[in-house]
Amino acid sequence: MGTLYNYIGGNSDSQGLQGTFRGVYDWNSMTTDEQILPVRGADWYDGGFWQRLYYHTWESSDDALYNTWCYLYKVVQLANRSLYFIQLHRGVLTDGQFRQYCSEVRAVRALFYFELMDMFGRVPLVTEYSKDPKAPVQSERSQVYRFVIGELQDAVPYLPQGRSNQKGNVYGRVTQGVACFLLAKLMLNAEIYADDNWTDSTRPQGADLFFTVDGRRLKAWEGCLHYCDTLQAMGYQLEARVADNFAINNETSKENIFVISMDKVLYSNTFGYLFRSRHYAHGSALGLDSENGTSATLSTIQTFGYGTDSLDTRYAYTFFSDTIKVDGSTVEIDGRHPLVYYPLEIRPDLSSSPYEKLAGARMAKYEVDRKAYADGKLQDNDIVLFRYADVLLMKAEAKVRDGQDGTAELNEVRSRAGMQPRPKATLSNILKERLLELMWEGWRRNDLIRFDLFHRQYDFRPQLKDETDRHTIVFPIPATAIELNPKLQQNHGYD
Repeated sequence: MGTLYNYIGGNSDSQGLQGTFRGVYDWNSMTTDEQILPVRGADWYDGGFWQRLYYHTWESSDDALYNTWCYLYKVVQLANRSLYFIQLHRGVLTDGQFRQYCSEVRAVRALFYFELMDMFGRVPLVTEYSKDPKAPVQSERSQVYRFVIGELQDAVPYLPQGRSNQKGNVYGRVTQGVACFLLAKLMLNAEIYADDNWTDSTRPQGADLFFTVDGRRLKAWEGCLHYCDTLQAMGYQLEARVADNFAINNETSKENIFVISMDKVLYSNTFGYLFRSRHYAHGSALGLDSENGTSATLSTIQTFGYGTDSLDTRYAYTFFSDTIKVDGSTVEIDGRHPLVYYPLEIRPDLSSSPYEKLAGARMAKYEVDRKAYADGKLQDNDIVLFRYADVLLMKAEAKVRDGQDGTAELNEVRSRAGMQPRPKATLSNILKERLLELMWEGWRRNDLIRFDLFHRQYDFRPQLKDETDRHTIVFPIPATAIELNPKLQQNHGYD
């Protein structure tokens, strides 16, 4: 069972849920209006890969897509293998041990099926371990969705209690809190995941989608509220400062729910996003290295209120921006000119621009570990996957969608950030708050799809996406996967 947790993080492309490149995180972030990897002259064209992500022109033949598919199914199959061997050794386990071990593996498998269903829609549902597996057929998205919910609900009573993000026996493991967070997220996205015809303009109505939750028949939004309240009852709460959740030693956070465990001496998991984003001179001044790449998009910077009298307080610790200083001294380029990031000059292609190397606000959410190894990628900050601020925003949204008032939960998040309260929570200002609070955390694609905006986002795109582009809310089944298993059918719109 323990070996499964080696795959939550990773150290090579398309491996791990976060921290690496061209994998789950990039497919869920670089495809949105949140962040961009622009072409900077001779840098970052990479065969047009990043441009395809940004413009929604990705292809089923993209190697990174197939590698991500293989990573997710590798962990699914390892989970099936774990369940097979736990059953094989049933005789040496107590009933309690058997239930706990099986439940934990099933919950890990459910997490990876959540990612598969979210990214690809119709996917094979494989639950048996075989050394010579038959080529599986796809299940409808709604079927995989109900399976994931059922697996997590069955597992929760037998999962370990305690804080998965804090050092101890359950550090980095799927606990009751982790499962409840994922169940809340699943309930909030019920209209999306129950939709087997995502290319049309209609989707199931949340008010008509019911689930059995602790013996009660609840609407999807009520189910989301139930699991959010359960997490609150478990003692999760906001930290005094958002930045504390991303500190070098963030294992004491009362807010973080699930993390990728990081230790530059003990573990091989890497976090490359700070490294990928900073200018070369910036990395050098920190005693590390950098690739001068990822930046916030123009619409993101505008949402934060940059250049206005209403700049969100979270801007300061979310981005490196303007003139850069390290240890109180201005960072210089070539020992002559100050390093200045220009947030408003960002474009998808900066070739020949005077701001080619300097456009864009850069990632700054995680405290820089000055003692990190591997050019800064082997750090001690745990990578945050789930946290309680998201729970409050999910609760606010579920209430509004259910005709209730979610203003208190929305303003609890804003108050912690030192921002003025909203007079009333609306879907519009909740979506905006999710960007302000959860920037760089990998949820933007999930949010935009739920708000029916993913295929419509236009930022730098030449024109507003129309209804014919709805198919992009799921990715194509990788061409190589179809070649290896002819039973697989390509998703709608990618034929």
